[in-house]
Amino acid sequence: MAFFVWTEKYSVGIQLVDDQHKRLVEMVDDLYEAMKAGRGNEILGTVFNNLLAYTRLHFAQEENLMRQCGFPGFAEHKQLHEQLTKQVIDLGEQFKAGKSSLTVHLASFLKDWLVDHIQGTDRKYVPFVNAMNSR
Repeated sequence: MAFFVWTEKYSVGIQLVDDQHKRLVEMVDDLYEAMKAGRGNEILGTVFNNLLAYTRLHFAQEENLMRQCGFPGFAEHKQLHEQLTKQVIDLGEQFKAGKSSLTVHLASFLKDWLVDHIQGTDRKYVPFVNAMNSR
C-alpha cells in the first residue's frame, strides 16, 4: 500500500499546479517506498537533488502565478517556500556529511508539509487566479 497517494481532495483546481503537486506527492511516495525496501540511504542523495530541483521549479511557477494575479499574500507565501527549501537543503547536507540517515520522520515531514501547504496556504491564492482568468 502506498504511503502518499494523490486524491482530488488535494486539488486546487488549477491544472498546472495540480499536476506539479501530483509529481511532488509521487516523489515523496517514491522516497518512502525506497526507504521501506531498505534502499533509502542508497538513493537519498539523488532523491534530495530531484526533490529540491522540482520543488524550486514548482515554487517559482507558483510564485509567478501569484504575482500575475496580484495575490496580496505573496510575500508570506514566498517566505514559506523559502523555509521549506532551506529545510530540504539542510537535511540533504546533513545526510551528505554522514550526520543523518533516512527515517520515516523525513517522509512524514514532507508529506505533512505538502498536505498542509496545498490544503491551507495554496488554496488562498486560487480565487485571485480564477478572477484573473475570468477577465
